[in-house]
Amino acid sequence: MTRGARLILAATAVALLQVGFLGWIIAGRAAILRNGTEVLLQVKPIDPRDLLRGDYVALGYDISDLPVSLIANLAAGSTYIGEGPVTVRLKKSDAGYWHAVSAWLGKAPHAAPDGEADIAGNVLGGSNTEPGSTVRVDYGIGRFYVPEGEGLAIQNDIRVRPFGIRVALAQDGRAQIKALVDGDRTLFEEPLY
Repeated sequence: MTRGARLILAATAVALLQVGFLGWIIAGRAAILRNGTEVLLQVKPIDPRDLLRGDYVALGYDISDLPVSLIANLAAGSTYIGEGPVTVRLKKSDAGYWHAVSAWLGKAPHAAPDGEADIAGNVLGGSNTEPGSTVRVDYGIGRFYVPEGEGLAIQNDIRVRPFGIRVALAQDGRAQIKALVDGDRTLFEEPLY
């Protein structure tokens, strides 16, 4: 085999690996959207705009400010929670939105029972554990991109009436946004691919 043929073969192999990796990422996201447990989270307003990707709705959630009292495996007498993974158990309320009922630093000790679901997040920064304190949690679902010119109007509407995000949860708690909803009306739905 000539040097040129080996170079072409190596370049082809590298290109196939790159395409395969991107396909794996897309298929993983699509699998969560297609098969994940669906929950509805109420959102809070934050300002929108990304110069590179366009308009988006920045999303905050009630479950983003997690009461320390819900963390089941916090060591007795602990006065500080550092950054790191957290699993939050959610349950559907009478209003239709899901809310936190318990949490664990790291993984949950057992699978969520029927009617409940686990979402994985990361504690942002440390926090003290005084009574009534909360920790800030990021779930990786803080932005939803919308068509150009739509972001600011939606962001303003979120300030005056309740909006929600339908989220699909994988068994390990990873979350993917499925849709932005205004009451019972779906405004934008995320495509699988």
